[in-house]
Amino acid sequence: MKSKSLTFYTIIGIILLVLMMVLSLDIGVYDFGKLSSYDVFWRFITNDSSLSLSEKYVIWEVRASRIIMAVLIGSMLAVSGTSLQGMFKNPLATGDLIGLTSGATLLAAIAIVLGHTFQDFLPEWMRFSLVSISAFVGALLSMILVYRISTSGGKTNVVMMLLSGVAITAIGFAITGMLIYISKDDQLRDLTFWNLGSLAAATWTKNAILFAVLVISYFILLPKGKALNAMMLGEKDAQHLGINVEGLKKQIVVLTALMVGTCVAFSGTIGFVGLIVPYILRLLFRSDYHFILPLSAICGSILLLFADTLSRTIVAPSELPIGILTAVMGGPIFIAILLKFKNNLR
Repeated sequence: MKSKSLTFYTIIGIILLVLMMVLSLDIGVYDFGKLSSYDVFWRFITNDSSLSLSEKYVIWEVRASRIIMAVLIGSMLAVSGTSLQGMFKNPLATGDLIGLTSGATLLAAIAIVLGHTFQDFLPEWMRFSLVSISAFVGALLSMILVYRISTSGGKTNVVMMLLSGVAITAIGFAITGMLIYISKDDQLRDLTFWNLGSLAAATWTKNAILFAVLVISYFILLPKGKALNAMMLGEKDAQHLGINVEGLKKQIVVLTALMVGTCVAFSGTIGFVGLIVPYILRLLFRSDYHFILPLSAICGSILLLFADTLSRTIVAPSELPIGILTAVMGGPIFIAILLKFKNNLR
């Protein structure tokens, strides 16, 4: 019965996502003249020679690649937040609130500003993806540090988790500020991009990397819904039910760091997606991760695609950084969660 319900909701979510992608393809400041964006896209995929180079570039390299990047990044950010919440057994545990995003941004900033000083000592393949690798390492180190600080005797102290995230974010902000102070003009533009978040630099090469990370991560994480449900009972009870608790934790830590680090490397800081999506799904399905985990993959894509479409149209022809919009949407939800906790303590 559950599997049928999940299939039904998944199909509805996919249909809604596809409709959003189609709608987003037709939204933009570039004027195709008498043709609609859909006509241009169809002529492109059918290799119609009547299209100009600029029309081909806008429809494929700008709009289509950006839509796909929004789908991939939104999905991974939502799933990473949902997985962390299941592991910590707390709805406040998201990558940006516990310092993962800040750690990834910090090491990406170090690679941007200081990377030229040690690039000559690195293999050629590492030079090409230095920022991405740095972002992943930063997210992984932050995740390990937060977990070690907040967990004792197999139990996670939520207050310690949030405070350690605040501390890591503060340290990251301070060091990033120093890097901004010593950076050159081109480096300063890159750092501003990381701090505000944007999908404007979308390319098909980046999308291929994001897709590979998504496939590897989801192959391991998405079937863990029942295991995360067991974790809600407590780690000892989960072990009695046959769950390899420590193995599950390690998988979530590494894969969450991989997803957050890769997303930050390509899009900068986009916060609150991992908070908004699980919160809404939890209102519908309570804390059943059998539903929440796979559906968050679809709903995260819908949310970020909507935010990105809004970001490039609300102040057209300019573009509003997408991180600002997600923060505006996520802030009230974060306050709502805190008020709910406050009411539960009475």
